[in-house]
Amino acid sequence: MSVSIGQLRASALLLLLFCEVMCSAPEDESIEDVRCKCICPPYRSISGHIYKKNVTQKDCNCLHVVEPLPVPGHDVEAYCLLCECKYEERSSNTIKVTIIIYLSVVGALLLYMLFLLLVEPLIRRRDPYRQPLQNEDDSEDARAPGRGNTVLERVEGAQQRWKKQVQEQRKTVFDRHKLLS
Repeated sequence: MSVSIGQLRASALLLLLFCEVMCSAPEDESIEDVRCKCICPPYRSISGHIYKKNVTQKDCNCLHVVEPLPVPGHDVEAYCLLCECKYEERSSNTIKVTIIIYLSVVGALLLYMLFLLLVEPLIRRRDPYRQPLQNEDDSEDARAPGRGNTVLERVEGAQQRWKKQVQEQRKTVFDRHKLLS
């Protein structure tokens, strides 16, 4: 078998992660889908700070989110005018479903890869009763670049053709350069 230990570990880890996501989803919604985020810059001797709180959209302002207020009572209005508050919403269920679909596709691709790795040796097995019709020298010549059976052989063949084309172009350019100068 041509399956490496690393590939088996990767697929087992992916399967474990998928099961963990599916099985350990809490029923009570501990993940907050809405929040108000206030970014307050430095003000006098107070350093800048980011405040987050779960409030309704109409209460998303400095007075409801920034607790405790770091300034005395008469500076609250000036401090709050500097703060920028934004109401944020997200759908944790959509995020979970997207991640599950992504992991499912990756897992299916890994299983398909393992299947191909297991089946390829069976497909490539030569029949011992069949005699080769050509000499070994002829068979090497017949195996031209780019005419391989596997994807890797085809890619290598295409790469070799590309390298030959680049060499021919360089040769042509340098020959023309000598002729022009």
